[in-house]
Amino acid sequence: MKLSEIATLIGADFSGEDFEVKGMNTLIDASSDELSFVANAKYIKDISTSNAGAIIVDEKTKEFVPDGCSALVVESPYWQMAVVSAKFAPLLEEIDSPKATIGEGSRVSLKAEIANGASIGKNCQILAGVYVGSNVTVGDNTILYPNVTIYRDCKIGNECIIHAGTVIGSDGFGFASNKLGEHKKIYHNGNVVIEDDVEIGSNTSIDRAVFGTTLISRGSRLDNLIHIAHNCVVGEYSVLAGQTGLAGSSKLGRSSVFGAQSGVAGHLEIAPFNTFAARSGVTKSIKESGKVFAGFPFMDHKAWLKIQAKLARLIK
Repeated sequence: MKLSEIATLIGADFSGEDFEVKGMNTLIDASSDELSFVANAKYIKDISTSNAGAIIVDEKTKEFVPDGCSALVVESPYWQMAVVSAKFAPLLEEIDSPKATIGEGSRVSLKAEIANGASIGKNCQILAGVYVGSNVTVGDNTILYPNVTIYRDCKIGNECIIHAGTVIGSDGFGFASNKLGEHKKIYHNGNVVIEDDVEIGSNTSIDRAVFGTTLISRGSRLDNLIHIAHNCVVGEYSVLAGQTGLAGSSKLGRSSVFGAQSGVAGHLEIAPFNTFAARSGVTKSIKESGKVFAGFPFMDHKAWLKIQAKLARLIK
């Protein structure tokens, strides 16, 4: 879309050079032909170094937009970002793309569906009920068990195993709300990348990124009934037990271990080689490595054990 068309769409004042907007992105990752936005004061510091060609801002923030970058001034930048996100959402399927390619030695059930533009590697097994969307790539020697669903543009590595009922690439839980309590869907136009040698249990959901990629790094092991929200990063060789949940944009370091029913709040960073007992609730970022934690809110595991022992004595 032309920038002038976007300005009209969201009711923003627009002055300056018009250009074709290729897509939307974060302030940090945006290029000169992309649109970004600022909906939180903590991101104002990123405006000056952003390469975005235009930024959706409010009256209080427009003064920080540098020369050479167009400011689209609106009352509610987050709401208007949601409006624009729908315009850059791709088709659900690319019906005009070339037919899917299937590598040598791969076996695809007649009851599976492989969309146009998809690519399946060598020696894969694709079982009944599997759906592989447009522009999805699946590496060599990968197994997709029955009813696995992989939305468009996602990438699955080599030597992966994905068990029945798992969904990869669905939209994250993202929406803008206005003063009336109404909600506007934010279209998630990124993808999910599953690197090599990853095993994912049954009925797990991994959401696609709003912009960019949700990443499950090589060697990771995910149990059944896990939820990975949009834009998360799971570090190499991490292990997540059943019913663990990661809120949006949380990042786990290498070899993180989470017991069953653990949870991580959004936008947190966890240092490598940390272990969390079952039902741990991670509420802040962790910079130290090699620790063991437990409880909600989480604390040192030994301290948690002492507290539980004292509580037990109180009721005797």
